[in-house]
Amino acid sequence: MVTTAARKRVEQHRWTVLLPVLGLIALGVCGLVLLGLGTSRIGLLPILVGALAALLPVLAVIGAYLWIDRWEPEPAKILLLAFLWGACGATITSLVFNQTAHVLGQLIDGGDGSTFAAVIGAPITEEAAKAAFIVVLFLRRRHEFDGVVDGVVYAGVTAAGFAFTENIWYFARVFSDSGFGDLGSGVIALFILRGVLSPFAHPLFTSMFGIGIGIAAVTGSRKLQVVAPVLGYLGAAGLHSLWNFSTTVGTGSTFINLYFLIMVPIFAGMVLMVVWQRRREQRIVAGQLPAMAANKWIASSEVTLLASLQGRSRWRRTVKRKVGDEAAKAVAGYQVAATELAFLRHRMANGTAGHDAEERHTKLLAALVAARQAAIDAPGALKAAGGVRRS
Repeated sequence: MVTTAARKRVEQHRWTVLLPVLGLIALGVCGLVLLGLGTSRIGLLPILVGALAALLPVLAVIGAYLWIDRWEPEPAKILLLAFLWGACGATITSLVFNQTAHVLGQLIDGGDGSTFAAVIGAPITEEAAKAAFIVVLFLRRRHEFDGVVDGVVYAGVTAAGFAFTENIWYFARVFSDSGFGDLGSGVIALFILRGVLSPFAHPLFTSMFGIGIGIAAVTGSRKLQVVAPVLGYLGAAGLHSLWNFSTTVGTGSTFINLYFLIMVPIFAGMVLMVVWQRRREQRIVAGQLPAMAANKWIASSEVTLLASLQGRSRWRRTVKRKVGDEAAKAVAGYQVAATELAFLRHRMANGTAGHDAEERHTKLLAALVAARQAAIDAPGALKAAGGVRRS
């Protein structure tokens, strides 16, 4: 006889599998609709040129966020879903609401409504559309957020997807009107502006909201859990509005002033904050490892190696050189499992881990044991640790 609890677990598992599939199908449909709109208005060749031109900056942006996320890499499937939501779901949602903002702008100022749509409508709707994925992820899988860095990574990858689709449209339209052009016009000039000078514009805007969500994930204050994301969203929409104002209403000097006096310092501040947060994450992990070794969950000889990114990287390289790729992958999985458990134990100590902390601790501990066993089963993977130079 099937118990109510067992039936509930089966139902939860069914929805856990079904929802991502339905989401991917929906995003695929959105992508096809966007492709159809683009090709019908501009043509297939400009869209292809736009896609190639947009590919280079998005690869650089995604690479930067993956580099940021080295302590505890987020699940690849979720990052892919974040990118697809930004590229397809958020884009088509924004397209619908931006048209509404355009009409509203016509009613307000009696003109064509483009200024209102660009400066007011687009920042509000686009940042809300991008933030929607992060909010849903936070509500359903809060344990994926260990702090500000995770919020920034999810926000940045989502925004990178949005910027990718937007760039395809801009590059395609310019190619249709002016061809490849030169440094002053055409695809080349636009690539310098959007692909070289401002590839991180959209990710920078949305990262403001990511910071707010990251703060909400680690704070024990109910008030701050609400206020931080709201302020993050207002910061994202505000920066976006300033950017659009400088490119649509302001003159060339307005854009230059905004770029160097506001955007560049904020970007530099974001970099410094991420570096500081990564050092904080290192201190958290290093602080939890001795207790984990005392409990015999990890070996005492591995504490130093697990306590720094450099030590982990040297360990993987040594194993790869001496044993092979599969052993190196097993060690990498072991390192990630140890990090996830360390972060959870830190949140439990601070009282911010949530009501299901003990259950997740049991699961993560089992995952750590399994990951270490996989590394042990890879011949020489853990023995190779003895040959790694400690930092």
